[in-house]
Amino acid sequence: MQEWIINFMNQFGYLGIALLIAIENIFPPIPSELILTFGGFMTTYTNMNIWMVVLFATIGSVVGAIILYGVGRLLPTEKMERIIGKWGHILGLKKEDVKRAEGWFIRRGTLTVFFCRFIPVVRSLISIPAGMAHMRQGPFLLYTTFGTAIWNVALVYLGAVAGAGWERITQYTDVYSYIALAVMAVIVIGLVIWFKKKRKSRREDSNKE
Repeated sequence: MQEWIINFMNQFGYLGIALLIAIENIFPPIPSELILTFGGFMTTYTNMNIWMVVLFATIGSVVGAIILYGVGRLLPTEKMERIIGKWGHILGLKKEDVKRAEGWFIRRGTLTVFFCRFIPVVRSLISIPAGMAHMRQGPFLLYTTFGTAIWNVALVYLGAVAGAGWERITQYTDVYSYIALAVMAVIVIGLVIWFKKKRKSRREDSNKE
């Protein structure tokens, strides 16, 4: 896949970068780290400009995020409740937790969308719960664009600085990916525990009444 991506970028330049990044947002297994760092390297041997690479990469990211946001809007809460009702016992969740999670996302979703843009795989998929929670489109686009632009600037710049050694950057980003995903897993587990404790506390309060 790496060779195909490189050839595609060499052939189509900025538009190729935008298209690949948009696809990467919809299908996370395509590595954005490879696309962005090689895009940075391309600025060292072509007439491509770092900021134009960042611009087109950001456009591609936002387009992909909008598509997944739309998918989330099409997923009704009731359907997610049915899924949790059937399989949620594995994590100790109940379908009532879906609305609580949705309410939490509505209140704090903007920062969640922003910070998740720096976590591989999650950075793409976070658009779906944003859509499901009917997060306002303005803040969603603002924080998505801002977070994505920072990510793109960092990797494109590193690719340009590394030059012919750009592939070394992807090795470091792989390590970063594992650490970021591990931290995310801990946060998710913590949220599950928090939801369970809060539900238990409410149950105890209702029993006292």
